[in-house]
Amino acid sequence: MGFTIDRIVLRQISLPLVHFFETSFGRTTERHMVIVEVSSQGVSGWGEVTAGENPFYNEEWTDSAWLIVRNYAAPRVLNRALDNAGEVNGLTGHIRGHNMARGGVEAAVWDLQARLNGNPLYKEIGGGARKEIPCGVSIGIQNSVPELLRKIQSELESGYQRIKMKIKPGWDIDVIREVRREFPSIKLMADANSAYTLADTDHLKRLDEFYLMMIEQPLAHDEIIDHAALQAKLDTPICLDECLRSAHQAEQAIRLRAGGIINIKLGRVGGFSEARRMHDVAHKAGIPVWCGGMLESGIGRAHNIALSTLENFVLPGDVSASKRYWSRDIIQPEVEVTPRGTILVGDQPGFGYQIDHDFLRSVTVRQEELH
Repeated sequence: MGFTIDRIVLRQISLPLVHFFETSFGRTTERHMVIVEVSSQGVSGWGEVTAGENPFYNEEWTDSAWLIVRNYAAPRVLNRALDNAGEVNGLTGHIRGHNMARGGVEAAVWDLQARLNGNPLYKEIGGGARKEIPCGVSIGIQNSVPELLRKIQSELESGYQRIKMKIKPGWDIDVIREVRREFPSIKLMADANSAYTLADTDHLKRLDEFYLMMIEQPLAHDEIIDHAALQAKLDTPICLDECLRSAHQAEQAIRLRAGGIINIKLGRVGGFSEARRMHDVAHKAGIPVWCGGMLESGIGRAHNIALSTLENFVLPGDVSASKRYWSRDIIQPEVEVTPRGTILVGDQPGFGYQIDHDFLRSVTVRQEELH
């Protein structure tokens, strides 16, 4: 069934985190996100631009995303007759970079299409391989090792199946050793967020003694070739994140044997269409994938749940409960994790949750409506 988008509303919201989140490139205490609402036939679909507040993860940040969506991505779909939400990727594809801005619009259109068709979002994107998502958590750099150990213990008691800890030079080998001493058998991975170079190969080789599931994106955000050189020296699988923005780049990385695992983030690759293509490339090559997180609100979190139902998402992702990040989320009910560390996938139309409109209004700091 075709449809025409006749209205787009952009909202910038501000949500304080219940606990700071620190990576190798800084500490975050409050998230500013752009929420995209697209409407047709009196029905709305919702998307989230997952860019951070600063251009540190990639070139995008909240303010740049607002301008790209308002001035470039939204006008290319507004009042456009669409046969399928997958067309949005092509309509915005000539915008260089800015995948998160483009992906927020595309995700909203997919959600709209699912609601118009009366389908759950996971079904609309071709998912449904599982109705229960295995969950892991991402734990940022803490103020001390004892604080980190307490936080890991708390997450394990909540049922989470995998722990990802952020690392950087000076917070890596000795810290992981303490974690392994305390938790010798948990599924553990380390995320470097591009904090190292190939000159650190011997240092990174020391991670092999800790039998990690993977080390995520140890080298530069745009580097594939050096990751191949590093992977040849390590027993620990490298998981590629920032450096893979398209299915074609995933194909290149696989040919070069630059890593053994791929993290697919919906925003980083520009939305569901490219995420599915990357998933299919990895699946064909026998490379497992998992869904990464960007400190999303409930809207982005619900999209990640739908994405994680695709067949090759076989590793626990960073799709965790709302309460880990927010004292109150913008969706109802909030995302919850079962005692066995999973999220149940619902069959309601769209992404499966209701917008808490009163709370959304209260945390909106900027709004603009496009017709």
